[in-house]
Formats: sequence, C-alpha cells, structure tokens
Amino acid sequence: MKHRRVIGFAISTAVIAALVFVSLGAAGTHSKKAGMTKVTLQLKWVTQAQFAGYYAAKAKGYYAAAGLDVNLKVGGPDVVPEQVVLGGQAQFGIDWLPSLLANRDTGNDLVNIGQVYTRSGTTEVTFKDKGYKSICDLKGHKYGVWIFGNEFEQEAALTKCGLDPHKDVTLVKQNFDMVAFLKRQIDAASAMTYNELAQVLESKNPKTGKLYQLSDLKVFKMSDEGTGMLQDAVFVKGSWIKSAANQATAVKFLTASFKGWAYCRDHVAECTKIVVSQGTALPAGHQLWQMNEINALIWPNRYGVGVMDPASFTNTARIAYKFKVIKKPATTAAYRSDLAKKAVAALKAQGVDVYGKGFKKSVVTLKAGGK
Repeated sequence: MKHRRVIGFAISTAVIAALVFVSLGAAGTHSKKAGMTKVTLQLKWVTQAQFAGYYAAKAKGYYAAAGLDVNLKVGGPDVVPEQVVLGGQAQFGIDWLPSLLANRDTGNDLVNIGQVYTRSGTTEVTFKDKGYKSICDLKGHKYGVWIFGNEFEQEAALTKCGLDPHKDVTLVKQNFDMVAFLKRQIDAASAMTYNELAQVLESKNPKTGKLYQLSDLKVFKMSDEGTGMLQDAVFVKGSWIKSAANQATAVKFLTASFKGWAYCRDHVAECTKIVVSQGTALPAGHQLWQMNEINALIWPNRYGVGVMDPASFTNTARIAYKFKVIKKPATTAAYRSDLAKKAVAALKAQGVDVYGKGFKKSVVTLKAGGK
C-alpha cells in the first residue's frame, strides 16, 4: 500500500534479473518438480484473510490439480511486489492497480491479468458525535491519511466537494493503525473495511465500557463517494506473459485462484481457519471479519471473478493521472482480460458460480482485541 515507494523505484530491472538468475539458477522461469510447474505468488502484505482465496486454492488442492506447485510468498512493509516480480523472484504478484500504473509509467513492463477486487475497501471514518453528514463537512478539520500514495482516493473525494485537500483540511500522516483516531487526536481516519475499521470495533468506548459499534461511527466509503480505485489484482511481467506456455500456466493459476475465492465466498469460516493456520499477526476473530469484508469487495461480480471492469479501470486511471500518481494517461495496455475470461469459462464448465449474484455478507460479531 505504498505507491510512492514504487514510483521511486528506478534501479535497473535487468541488473536485478541477472542477479536473481545467477543466485537461483533461473528459478524465475518455470521449473519442473515431480511433474509440477513451480511458480511463486508474491503477496502484497502479511498473511491475513486479504489473500484467503490463494491460501484456500493451495490448501484445497486446486493448484496441485492444475499441475502447479505454488509458493505463496508473504509480503510486508518493506516488500514491493512489483520489484519482486520484475526481479524474477516471483512470476505473479498482488498489488493495487495504481501501483502497477505507476510502475508502467516509469517504463516497467507489468500487466494486470486478474482484477480480483471489483470495488475499493478504503474508507474515511469519523465518530458520529462529530456530526459530519458528508465528507464535505470535514473542511477545517484534521483528516488522517496514510501517505506513500494511499491518500489519493480521499483527496479525490475532497476535491469532488470543491475542497483543496492541502488547504481546506489539515492532512495528518496516519500510522497503519487507529490509535490517533481512538484517542481523538484526529477528526477522521483512513480505514480499510476489512482491517482498520474492525480495529475500532474491537476497542472499548471509554464512555460506555463496551466495544464501539458501527452506530457510534460515520463511515465514508470511497466506493460510495465515486473515487474508489481498484485494489488487489494479479499481475505479471509483460515479457513473461508473451510466451504461449506461460499464458497456459497463467490460465491454470487464475482458474485455481478464482476457484479458491469462490470457495471462500461460500465457506467463510473454513477459509478463515485455513488462513489462521498459516500464522497471522491479528487473531481469528479479526480474520473472520476480514474474510467477510473481503468477500464483499469481490462479490457480486458482473463480469465474472477476475475480469476487469473497463469503467472501473478508466476511473482508477483518471484519478491516478489527476493526482500525479502517473505523469502520462494510462492506456488499456495496462491490463488484459483474455486469460481471466478463459479461467472463468473453465470454472463455469466445472459448475462453479463465478458471478456470486446472490452473495450476501455474513453477520460477524467482533470481540475485544479481535479474538
């Protein structure tokens, strides 16, 4: 979630690739082990339900059934998935679309091949007793944002209100937690629906001695504000995906991954357990909430899971250009949907529901500390 660090990535991809080739013996390309094609997926962040579909695809044997030996490589605050893929240490990566566009803008050959999330999970949260009826009411108040490029959705929402996000509100650099918000040091805070929002609801209201409830908050979703940008997606190197053999591998990978996401849609509790079994920083109760909310970012999906919505791409590209995430307008060359469409077709032939039209979120009750 640190786009600016990606924008500043200027070291030679060729040098990295050469070093990786030497150190790993060309492991960046497909290698055969017991008849399986070995590939690596670089995750965007640490192990959590945000990536449940991939963990489920491995645990349920979907990758193995497709002839793939998939290594799920954990991310973290100092890991930029685009760098890992460009360096040949992973064939597939997960990151937000604006980050991929920023890399392409600097000449890096990366292509989105599977847009798993169909809507943004970014929100700006306030306490209801502040009396804000709309995000426009935050003029003159302290507005917490994550920097490193994660603030563009919120800045776009303020701009839509006719506000200058650098003059009409006081932007406060927010840590990736809700401490400042809970201490009321800021009037509004950035929160992902599946993570930081839950952290508030897992905390006690000092006035009541009970956990905060959604009724105590006013949550402004960037998707509702019309400024949501596309987030978690599968991407690859453009040069790698030119190969017919690699395209076939990509279709197998997407098919198994999408099947994992469909399974997690229908088996929330089981998928949460699968993720927790891999070791998570935040406990099981928090992960159950996250699994439920992640599903709501994927389903329903009008085009079929993983297939890019052209209008959503255009909106993300427009915001990225307006707020100088990219210097040049993005083109549709940034993504291809043919591989995801093949994966969707394969799953439909298996009888898998790839649209989730009847999806409804479960009711998850949080406990203190996310236990």
